[in-house]
Amino acid sequence: MGPAGTGRHKLIPDGEGFRRALRWLSDERRHDPDAVEEAAVRFNLSPVEEEFLLAEARRLHEETR
Repeated sequence: MGPAGTGRHKLIPDGEGFRRALRWLSDERRHDPDAVEEAAVRFNLSPVEEEFLLAEARRLHEETR
């Protein structure tokens, strides 16, 4: 079950560091694996948050081919 018994799982991690990392990646206009790794270090992301961003970077890369 998700938070407060809603029965739904969150698909996007919602920590403050994660929000800041998203903002930084957007401001830098970088969505490559190196940028995600840098954001993970800068904003102390969890492995799950970093993997989510890496998956999104791969997806964006595939869409722009």
